[in-house]
Amino acid sequence: MCHGRKHDHGDQGGGTIDHPRAYEALAAVILAGRRRRMYTRMAELSGVRPGDRVLDVGCGTGYLTRLVAPRVGPGGRVTGLDASAPMIEYARRRAPGDCSYVVGEGQDMPLPDSSFDVVVSSFAVHHIPASARAATVREMFRVLRPGGRLLIAEFRPPRGHAVEHVLNALFGPALRTGMRELLPGLCAEAGFQVERVEPFRPVSFHLVAVRPAADREPANGPS
Repeated sequence: MCHGRKHDHGDQGGGTIDHPRAYEALAAVILAGRRRRMYTRMAELSGVRPGDRVLDVGCGTGYLTRLVAPRVGPGGRVTGLDASAPMIEYARRRAPGDCSYVVGEGQDMPLPDSSFDVVVSSFAVHHIPASARAATVREMFRVLRPGGRLLIAEFRPPRGHAVEHVLNALFGPALRTGMRELLPGLCAEAGFQVERVEPFRPVSFHLVAVRPAADREPANGPS
């Protein structure tokens, strides 16, 4: 689903959502009971372990951070980053003690180098301006420690199901951003080793990648 991001609407992106309660209500209706299963699967695929430091880029209302938090245990930490201050405030009010939240842009994260073991991002990259998506993936690479893992979930175009037609009507621009074709290349250029890209019904896919323990120089140079 979509989270709050601030950008120039003249650049290709999904817009900004700054109404967390409305967003939560829409997610509950549209996903019709699938939401927890979808996000639990993301947490599983991310490979989060006890003690890990985890960053959720485009965390929105903090739904995924709250599912990841029990997996890191008392020795770990989960940080959510989003450009929308109302979304961050909503997430903070509902967060367990091992979650914290930061207002910031994915393409310019106010976070130290190599400070996370895992980076996750759910339905967020399509909201970032097209001209800034490569920079965002480079930032994900920068804040991950060598050997750290990346999990990105994004939309893929629906095919011929009644629910999928509804999703296409509501989120058409997001579904047509070509993330499935774009993200593997952006990740490889940033220096990631892409392990797999797999579909997840009804209209999403997951990309799993690793920052190599011995980094090579990204194709586009440092961020």
